[in-house]
Amino acid sequence: MTTPATLDPGQARTRLHELTVIDVRTPGEYAGGHIPGALNIPLDQLDRALPDIRTAAERGEVLVVCASGARSGNACRTLTENGIRAATLAGGTGAWAAQGHGLDRPEGAGRAGWGMERQVRLTAGSVVLLGLALGEFVHPAFRLLSAGIAGGLVLSAVTNTCGMAALLARLPHNRPRRADLDATLTRLRGN
Repeated sequence: MTTPATLDPGQARTRLHELTVIDVRTPGEYAGGHIPGALNIPLDQLDRALPDIRTAAERGEVLVVCASGARSGNACRTLTENGIRAATLAGGTGAWAAQGHGLDRPEGAGRAGWGMERQVRLTAGSVVLLGLALGEFVHPAFRLLSAGIAGGLVLSAVTNTCGMAALLARLPHNRPRRADLDATLTRLRGN
C-alpha cells in the first residue's frame, strides 16, 4: 500500500484557496478549531461521503486533515482504495497552529474547552497518581494502574494513535453537537 502524499502547513496555507479541505476529526475537535474553510466529515462517516469527495477530487486537489496526521493518513488510504486521490496535512492541525496559522471556530461553538491532548495528560497523570497512592496506602497491586497507563502511553507514541483520546472523545462535553453530514455534503457539492 502506498503512503499518501503530504503537504506541510506552509504549502497548504499557500494553496488553501485551491484545495478542498476535509477535516476527519470528531465534531467536538472540529468545533475547538479547524483550518479555515475545512469541511467536517468525521472518519466514521467517510464511507457515506465517498461519492461527493470523488466529485470534489475531480474538480481539484483534496487535502485531508486531523489533529496529528494519523487519522487523515487512514482516511487517505480509504480514499485511495476507492480511486480517490488525496493528500494529508503533515502534523495535522497541531502543526498548522504551531506554525502560527489561524484556526476557525464555528459560530455558536461556545467557550473553548480543553483540547484533547490536555485532557489526555490530565487523565493519564491523575490515574498514575491514583495508582501510586492506592498502591502505597491500600494494596500494592493498585500500582498496576500506573504501569498500565505507562504502557498505554508508550503504545500511543509507537502507533501514533491514542486509545485514551478515543475514549475521552465519547464524553458528553467532547461531543457538543453531531456532525451535520448532509449540510457538509451540500457545501462540498457547491465547492
